[in-house]
Amino acid sequence: MPKQSPVADDLDRPFWDACNAERLVIQHCNACGRFQHPPQPVCDSCGSAAQLVWREVSGRGTIYSYGVVYDTPISALQGDQPYNVAVIELADAPGINMMSHLPGTPVDEVPIGAPVTLIFEVTPGNGQKVPEWRVAR
Repeated sequence: MPKQSPVADDLDRPFWDACNAERLVIQHCNACGRFQHPPQPVCDSCGSAAQLVWREVSGRGTIYSYGVVYDTPISALQGDQPYNVAVIELADAPGINMMSHLPGTPVDEVPIGAPVTLIFEVTPGNGQKVPEWRVAR
């Protein structure tokens, strides 16, 4: 499903490099103990820059919410309409929610609260791997 290829910059390159290695890393502040995503140059909570690190997480989570896209202005995604867009609450990164198309889940059959497992899909534009989630069976 992912057709848009992210292009890394200096700030988010560690995230995308980890995705290419099929690992999920989230920025973590060792000063205040909070995760943050998307990455920022300083901690959104305490303002620390020196204490920001990348911490690997499992990618396990649950479906918090979802919507269905019936009409997207993004031409590369129009052929896949309609499609799910789910909010995934990560189990081991409190406060972090990520988006997924939920590959393999029929449109509008998204089980809220269901456990999910992390997968990585390759984007066609530049081969960048992106995180997606599947409903755990």
